[in-house]
Amino acid sequence: MKLGDFDIWALSDGAFALDGGQVFGVVPKVLWEKKAPADSRNRVPMGLNCLLVRTGGHKVLIETGIGDKFDRKFADIYDVRRGATLLDDLKSHGLAPEDVDIVVNTHLHFDHCGWNVRGDGSKLVPTFPRARYVVQRGEWEHALRPTERDRASYIADFFLAAEAQTDFLDSDREIVPGIRVEVAPGHNRNMQCVWIESEGQQACFISDLVPTRAHLAYPWIMSLDLYPMETLANKKRLLPLLAARQALVAFPHDAEAPWARLTESGGKITAVPVDGSS
Repeated sequence: MKLGDFDIWALSDGAFALDGGQVFGVVPKVLWEKKAPADSRNRVPMGLNCLLVRTGGHKVLIETGIGDKFDRKFADIYDVRRGATLLDDLKSHGLAPEDVDIVVNTHLHFDHCGWNVRGDGSKLVPTFPRARYVVQRGEWEHALRPTERDRASYIADFFLAAEAQTDFLDSDREIVPGIRVEVAPGHNRNMQCVWIESEGQQACFISDLVPTRAHLAYPWIMSLDLYPMETLANKKRLLPLLAARQALVAFPHDAEAPWARLTESGGKITAVPVDGSS
């Protein structure tokens, strides 16, 4: 779809599943299962949504999905499902990995950086050989030395081989004209949202601050979040702003709608569907 002078597409690396208690935290199951029915193992479906932005001068990929560097046990635990991959979706838009100029990772959990690298014989190499990868320095350092609480979320083989092509940021930054990142702690300390703006129109890849439309309600926060009160504060700061600006909001894990616009009424934020072809 068009966003000012930019072209922006929602891409998919398929879907996976997480335990509903992880996804909805303190929200009782009797409430969340109305929005996301669980399977027999109490897992709820999670999309693997990414964005591709053509600015005119750059092709920018935001997130790289879950990739293919996992075994059958991992695929069973997380119910990884897809008929096509992120690379297939890129190809459907006429692009090869070599065409991508910049890769932005909001953070380095395994479901956000899986295609950062790929297998090449017995070694791992960057999937996007010409691209600069962008991540917060604090997130990279934490990903290499996670705590016991979040160790399962990081798999170094998913991202480490791209270190030589990675630009490490220490704060908010404009990446290219019209695309900037904003650190929004909560899910972890150094997660970043991505803002896209052209001709007065805005979009925001909000990352795991609001993983799905079901998480628009302020207290609906994942139990995976290391700093839930900061998640709450950032949601209360950003969501009304996004609604007021009529910005396009992209959700990383909504299995049915990768993006929407927001409205606010009586302090309640709701999602308005968006036709991705417009």
